[in-house]
Formats: sequence, structure tokens, C-alpha cells
Amino acid sequence: MKAPSGCRPAGPGRLRIIGGNWRSRRLRVALSEDLRPTPDRIRETLFNWLQPWIDGANCLDLFAGSGALGLEALSRGAAHAVLVERDPEVIAALRFNVTELNALGAEVVAADCMGYLQGTAQSFDIVFLDPPYRSGLLAACCASLADRGWVRSGGLVYLEAPSGQQPVLPDGWVFVRSRRSGQVGYHLARSGPQPAGSPPTTE
Repeated sequence: MKAPSGCRPAGPGRLRIIGGNWRSRRLRVALSEDLRPTPDRIRETLFNWLQPWIDGANCLDLFAGSGALGLEALSRGAAHAVLVERDPEVIAALRFNVTELNALGAEVVAADCMGYLQGTAQSFDIVFLDPPYRSGLLAACCASLADRGWVRSGGLVYLEAPSGQQPVLPDGWVFVRSRRSGQVGYHLARSGPQPAGSPPTTE
């Protein structure tokens, strides 16, 4: 993913799991100016939001990159995570991370994300969606997730976008959390009725 102006791409060994069973384990990050791993502080906030629902969750990590979100979810108790990525070098590093962690719940899929979403849908509890900022794919991915049934009713979708850009949600989705950190806006949306557990509130 394209890094925002002024941000440097992370190098190998620069990214770590920040919580759960694999806490402090390092992830290999491919040397690519297009790779923009979600920073530690944002991931910590995100997984605090998700804590009531992460245990046993079935997750989809689109534009997976280093796998930081999907693997963090598994570290914190998710049952399964499908990691979708198309760049061959990034996929190689991602598969290395999965092997090093012995992440049995991880499934790496080499595919274009929009193409993947046109396939046979599975119903996921949590979806991580962080496309390249200038790709224009955020709204299209959300529409495909909603229209084709990729998110269960009451499921949660994490969205990253430039801080001045409010994502457009499909009908029936609502924002439950929103924050900014520098140039990054990050959001948690819910599809349909609120899931069981402690309810998040909009910030």
C-alpha cells in the first residue's frame, strides 16, 4: 500500500505483534515503498475496540501486506484469518511470517482483492480493509462486502483512509468508532444489528 507523504516504509524486522500469544514477536516486512503497515498505536487502539468480539472470530484481512492485522487478530484469540494479497514479494514475506509463528489459523490467498470478493462469499465476523489510499477502492470493496454477503449481520469492518476523508458506508452499515492519528483516519463500522457484548460507542 502506498505510504502517506512523509512516512517511510518499514524494513525487515521493523514490525511486531503487540498483544496476545505472540506478543513482541517480529514480523518480516517486504522492502517496498508501497507497503504501509498499520502503526503500533493504531493497532493497539483497534484491538481494544475489538476485544469483546475477537475470541473465536473468523476474520478477513484484505490488502494484507505484512499480515499485521490478521496475525494480530490470531494472536489475540481469533480462530481463523484469511489474508489476501497480490504482490509476489509481499506474499513471500507474509508466508514467512505465518510459518515462523506457526499460525495454523492463517490462510494466505494470492489474489487481487476485488477479484477475490467476486468469488464465492464466506461469512466473516471481522474484516480488515486498508487499501492503498489513492486507489479509490475503499467504497467499492465495502459495496462488494455488503452486496455479496462477506460480512455476517452484526459483523465489524475496520477501515483506514486519509484523515480528511470520511469513508462512505453501504446502506445498513454504521460507524461505531472513529479516530485520527496524524495523516491516518481509522474507523470501525458495523454491518446490521449490534452484536452481543459490550457495545462500542462513537468517538
